[in-house]
Amino acid sequence: MTWYEDEIKRIEQEKSKLTYEPKTIFYGSSSIRMWNDLYENFKYYYPVNLGFGGSTLAACVWFFERVLPVYKPERIVFYAGDNDLGDGRHPEEIFIFYEQLAVQINTWFPGTSFYFISIKPSPARWNMIDKIRYTNTLVREAIEKRGSPFHYISIEEGMLDETGNPVTDLFQEDGLHLSDKGYSVWKSILLNYLLQNP
Repeated sequence: MTWYEDEIKRIEQEKSKLTYEPKTIFYGSSSIRMWNDLYENFKYYYPVNLGFGGSTLAACVWFFERVLPVYKPERIVFYAGDNDLGDGRHPEEIFIFYEQLAVQINTWFPGTSFYFISIKPSPARWNMIDKIRYTNTLVREAIEKRGSPFHYISIEEGMLDETGNPVTDLFQEDGLHLSDKGYSVWKSILLNYLLQNP
């Protein structure tokens, strides 16, 4: 995990840049880190962006206790998992990492609302869509069984066209990272969910 060190040091400084006490932690991979309008999009939720590039769900678990306990959030919004699949991990292995994350949430932030954003259906990883959906199903079923304050937010439907394929202009040229249009879709889905499930 040493290759993440520079990114972890960067997000450790994020709190000192803010003029408010964060109420919403956004934690996860580059899909969080590269959300340039996140602070503006969710300003009424007093956010802090703790995304770090290339991170896996496994890495998020590894660095959790180093990065998050300095905060006292009302909610945690999380996205990671597709890099684990890209590295060749099996959905059931990724689910184990999710379960470890859930234990950390309950230990450090008992009663805090937790929102898991489903793994996105990107063109670059469309060849593994069955694994993506299986991973999402494992997490969704666990969250539904656990119940509030854990929440599962599906973004798949909002990113597919009428033929069931990814909408290409929601992604950058690499077919993996979100474009501005992609983030607009995520913003709409997430804000709508947060309003209904505070």
